Amino acid sequence: MQYQFYALLSRMRYITRWGLMRNTFPENIQEHSHQVAVLAHSLALIRRDILGLEADPERCATAALYHDASEILTGDLPTPIKYYNLEIRSAYKQVEQVSGEKLLAMLPEKLRASMAPLIFESDPVSRDIVKAADKLSAHIKCVEELKAGNHEFASAAEQTRMALEAMRLPELDWFMSHCLESFSKNLDELE
Repeated sequence: MQYQFYALLSRMRYITRWGLMRNTFPENIQEHSHQVAVLAHSLALIRRDILGLEADPERCATAALYHDASEILTGDLPTPIKYYNLEIRSAYKQVEQVSGEKLLAMLPEKLRASMAPLIFESDPVSRDIVKAADKLSAHIKCVEELKAGNHEFASAAEQTRMALEAMRLPELDWFMSHCLESFSKNLDELE
């Protein structure tokens, strides 16, 4: 029997993000998921090793790799629509749930129990860290677009920054204070 899960997962590179915005450089959900995994791993390390709080960096990184897997079947619904009101938000959560279940069914039975916690993140600390990393990735995209002179991302940059600050996660605050400014620098300034 052939299992389609991994072949579908590889198609993440065809799903473009920021579809309603004029982009200086395009971004797909495969690239985004990699960045979210790096950021989630980093936030978890900061939480555990700098702040002395509970976190599992490897679980966070792995969950982040799969955090948008359901979009393989649903596509990337623009944020203004996805969060327009509670009814739409709730309906979209149901669509994501069905998509995730369909993806899990495309795996061998013996792998489903191991993959389910990654597709449907159940650990509250990991879920919060992945959510923060996801929003941080969106904010970094805005910062990089602004750095390239694309002012189309100005209001999105402000909105994502306010959302990050509202999360009130100490590891996120630490990252924003010590690392975020570097994303607005060019290569020469980073060296």
